[in-house]
Amino acid sequence: MSSENKVVRALGLCSGGLDSILSALVLREQGIDVHWVSFETPFFSSVKAKKASEKTGIPLMVRKITPVYMEMMRSPSVKYGKNMNPCMDCHTLMFRLAGGIMTEQGFDFLFSGEVLGQRPMSQTRTSLRYVEKHSGYDGAIVRPLSAKHLPETLPEKEGLVDRERLLDISGRSRKPQLQLAEKFGVTDFPAPAGGCLLTDKIFSRRLKDLLDHQADCPEKDLDLLKFGRHMRLDPKTKIVVGRTRQDNEQINHCIVPETDMVLKVDDFPGPVVVIPGGGSEPMVMLAAGICAGYSKAPNHTPVAVNVQMGLNRRQVMVLGIPPAETKRYMI
Repeated sequence: MSSENKVVRALGLCSGGLDSILSALVLREQGIDVHWVSFETPFFSSVKAKKASEKTGIPLMVRKITPVYMEMMRSPSVKYGKNMNPCMDCHTLMFRLAGGIMTEQGFDFLFSGEVLGQRPMSQTRTSLRYVEKHSGYDGAIVRPLSAKHLPETLPEKEGLVDRERLLDISGRSRKPQLQLAEKFGVTDFPAPAGGCLLTDKIFSRRLKDLLDHQADCPEKDLDLLKFGRHMRLDPKTKIVVGRTRQDNEQINHCIVPETDMVLKVDDFPGPVVVIPGGGSEPMVMLAAGICAGYSKAPNHTPVAVNVQMGLNRRQVMVLGIPPAETKRYMI
């Protein structure tokens, strides 16, 4: 496409949704060599992106970015969305990281499936401009689905991309994308909603509590936010109470035996209860009572609860605390 007839290479952000897929196919139709990168944290995964890559044959890189993402989460430049979703700073960070890969691996420009006006906070004209300006790659980001509504980018000016073959989609209607999907033969794609836990009200409440009480948030603590009931017993002590057998198994995967305290009723079915980082003796006894209360042990009868941390294991006798009485601790 260029005067030197070199292969133009583009790197796109991929969520795995229909817009990501279509933006790549629009560019690929121009003979551009498109690749994707998908970023992972405990709040969103690359599962959908991997499926999209398999379906389209577009190469995909996956990068875990939790440490740098948490730095941004603690002090976003722009306010959060409805919950704990820092959408504009999130997109800015992703383009900044993708731009580093672009430079390292010799891609010519970046692209995404963003559609002007589709999302009220992160895809307004002002928001798209903010992200581009603060990413460090101003002018190098092509948004193929809405390009004709946006200023001409450097890749278009330099003839790397044919602007006339880019699109003018805008607004919240999905009809243009569905028509385009039919044209490209794309039939298998996820629903547009969901995918980021930071937009979930309950998860966001748990995350805010964690950030308010811990200077450091290891990845296993972030993963643990997805499972069980979370209760704040005092400023230094939180517990996680399993809901089901599957929930118990997921919680067990997040435990660090050397530093986390694990409680389990001895003789009756019941939840796994975790005290991340352990707790004082009064808090351990309170957690044991909650553990017994959520178990199948009979009411008003002393119950044996095993308490284990590392190689240290002991048993305490408690009366179960009825679940209705634990609501004041619920996060």
